[in-house]
Amino acid sequence: MNSRHADLVLTGGAVLTPDGPRTGAPDGANSVAVADGRIAAVGREEVLDLAGPSTRVVDLAGRLLMPGFQDAHAHPVTAGLEMVHCDLTEARTAEETVAAVAAYAATHPGQGWITGGGWSMEAFEGGAPHRTALDAVVPDRPAYLPNRDHHGAWANSRALELAGITRHTPDPSDGRIERDADGEPTGLLQEGAMDLVGRLAPEPSPAELRAALLRAQGHLHSLGITAWQDAIVGAFPGMPDVSSTYAALAREGALTARVVGALWWDRDRGAEQIPELLERRAALSHGRFRADTVKIMLDGVAETGTAAMLDPYLDGCGCPTGNRGTSFVDPERLAGYVTELDALGFQTHFHALGDRAVRDALDALESARGANGPSVNRPHLAHLQVVHPDDVPRFAALGATANLQPLWAAHEPQMDELTIPFLGAERAGWQYPFGSLRRAGAVLAAGSDWPVSSPDPVLGVHVAVNRVLPGSSAPVFLPAERLDLRTAITAYTAGSAYVNRLDETGAIRPGALADLVVLDRDPFAGPPEEIHEARAALTFVEGEAVYEASTA
Repeated sequence: MNSRHADLVLTGGAVLTPDGPRTGAPDGANSVAVADGRIAAVGREEVLDLAGPSTRVVDLAGRLLMPGFQDAHAHPVTAGLEMVHCDLTEARTAEETVAAVAAYAATHPGQGWITGGGWSMEAFEGGAPHRTALDAVVPDRPAYLPNRDHHGAWANSRALELAGITRHTPDPSDGRIERDADGEPTGLLQEGAMDLVGRLAPEPSPAELRAALLRAQGHLHSLGITAWQDAIVGAFPGMPDVSSTYAALAREGALTARVVGALWWDRDRGAEQIPELLERRAALSHGRFRADTVKIMLDGVAETGTAAMLDPYLDGCGCPTGNRGTSFVDPERLAGYVTELDALGFQTHFHALGDRAVRDALDALESARGANGPSVNRPHLAHLQVVHPDDVPRFAALGATANLQPLWAAHEPQMDELTIPFLGAERAGWQYPFGSLRRAGAVLAAGSDWPVSSPDPVLGVHVAVNRVLPGSSAPVFLPAERLDLRTAITAYTAGSAYVNRLDETGAIRPGALADLVVLDRDPFAGPPEEIHEARAALTFVEGEAVYEASTA
């Protein structure tokens, strides 16, 4: 501290500290002082002695002060682009989705391609829209619209024609062209097949990418998020390469959040790309942006039968099929890649939904531990939809963090109609085993996968605790896997800070960076079913306000 006075004092509310009593308890901390971007003191009335004439004093008025949220797996630039293109994220039915496309096309008559996305599989029968529905509202221009999870895309006939996709076009090795009973393409492209059309769509300009990142950053700050890990920094079907955008904003000082970029592992290549990743790590890391993680996508998603499973998917009658999903990276080669990346100081960030993908990732980490010994790189596995019980204890044993997307762990149509029937009762009971992982000693981090689902961490905490979506009358989804409120919040704060290797953040303690959020209420003081009602009132990065609600 440059003087005995603090720059900022927050007082008169509940303060969530790592080791204190339950927040809001009479003997807990109720005040925090900040100086020179760091927490100078945590305590009670004595902290006010650090306030001087120029100190900003915030009356918490009983609200909760806690560490800033961190999203351990998000795609903010893609989300920011979708906000201003054909945004289908709010459409709930097929009719609403098509109407949204029609409205966008009508208001953008001079736009050569209709792009955007975010449509929900559950809006369409079998999760599969048809090109003819797009043709009806966009007959004269190509339309290319990735779905909410960006593992599939919907194209109209004009886009298929430009890409040369016909009944005779073979499926790529890492994807599938959906076809009707007569063998004609339906317009739905899964996984690697997306790129057959996506590579023809116009790429956003540097100015558009910059605006998208700034738009997304502002939105995330408004939710109390002070840091995140961008889960794909590189070219991916349906997602532009955002690396230069992050680097430019970091150099300009316009990146107010702390961001870790996960460099994309090209699944069509092997270890020969590692020198390039080293060069990108060195060239891109600057200021609040660091690109020292490698993202390896191991499989697809369960709803389309592309998540990699140990046993076959079931058909509509409950009988085993010949499909065990897709492994994008050969498991035998994966171990070598991960071992080399680990030795070079890279963190590995795995996309692993199916139980076979989870096991492949853990096996690769076990090989790396055997070759390299203990590691400080903090690998993590994201999504974890289906985890075989035998693999649950391996997370703690291997030092692998479980990166949770809690909003998916609830009964809703995509789960009940497109997933559970094709997994069967036993595997359906292995989904999103948050409580089991916690009891087995795994470190938990949490994120949203935005724009796949809402980036609001309060909603994620709500579902992690309740295993029910807000306002839903559905039964609790696997009640034994619920987390208590403090554990869920810790996953979104200290847990994600651990994954992001931002060890000076994630907890309110003297000396830590003052990345903080004030919620408009203390969720510990109310019933669990009301957690989702909390909102961010103030967000600080290094003690500087980056978001203030109008009533803050």
